[in-house]
Amino acid sequence: MKIVVTGATGHIGSYVIRDLAYKLRGSEIIMIDDMRTQRYSSLYNLPSIGHYTFHDIDITSVDIRPIIKNTDVLIHLAAITDATGSINNADQIEKNNYIATQRVAESCIETGVRVVILSSTSVYGTNKEAVSENCSPDELQPQSPYSRIKLNEEKLINQLCMEKNLNAIICRFGTIFGASPGMRFHTAINKFCWQAVMGQPITIWSTAFDQQRPYLDLIDASRAIAFIIENDLFDGHIYNISTLNSTVRHVIDTIREFVPKVELAFIDNQVMNNWSYGVSCERFKNHGFAFTGDLGRGIEETIALLRNANT
Repeated sequence: MKIVVTGATGHIGSYVIRDLAYKLRGSEIIMIDDMRTQRYSSLYNLPSIGHYTFHDIDITSVDIRPIIKNTDVLIHLAAITDATGSINNADQIEKNNYIATQRVAESCIETGVRVVILSSTSVYGTNKEAVSENCSPDELQPQSPYSRIKLNEEKLINQLCMEKNLNAIICRFGTIFGASPGMRFHTAINKFCWQAVMGQPITIWSTAFDQQRPYLDLIDASRAIAFIIENDLFDGHIYNISTLNSTVRHVIDTIREFVPKVELAFIDNQVMNNWSYGVSCERFKNHGFAFTGDLGRGIEETIALLRNANT
């Protein structure tokens, strides 16, 4: 099997390219990244069991059809993912994320390649305990340019599946946690772990402490992608992919199991909203997938990797 991964050096991509070498043994993994984040270390020590090729290109401006021709699956992870930072960067997010997804999808149509499209549970805007993919339109209320553009990408993919026979699946990932070679620390749990180990106050949006949000263990994220490929689950549908729904208070309590003395600093943020919601993943589970990730494990692993930097 030949698999293309865009955004291969990112937080998710750098883990997936390694994990798939073991889960889908014998596969050829073609990695694409424009290296704007300069995470060259994501390419260090790739497992010898894998068969790798790397392309340093920008998919918004380079024709990828010659690269993906005769491949089986494309996993589209390339994106600018900082929702908070996107409020002042909407034009660049639009150019990078939406245009990249459009070009990837059109290239997959022309080459007959199946594609995994990543979206985000941040497209929801509701106070439901558990919102599903069949929610009403008024429950889709993105609160940042990043999530608004993700919703537009979903609409584009849905249209191309119906009108152009694109073989795709859309995965609404919860906020990722867990360690990888290319991990970043701008999302909630990873940032909290960094601040706790460095002896900094954990910064929390003032209205968010008891609000519920969906989170996804990186292990479950990679397992879900492999499950989709193995089961040929390219049905054009949207799937929530989330390990657990949790409040920030619960996340902080879990961090305190490993770093007992942490201080909190409550701040305001212009992209913060008052929604408190969880997501239902029953649609994906009904295909036979079981989430096995663990918040405590992910936090413990991340803290353990950082701890020696500030003893």
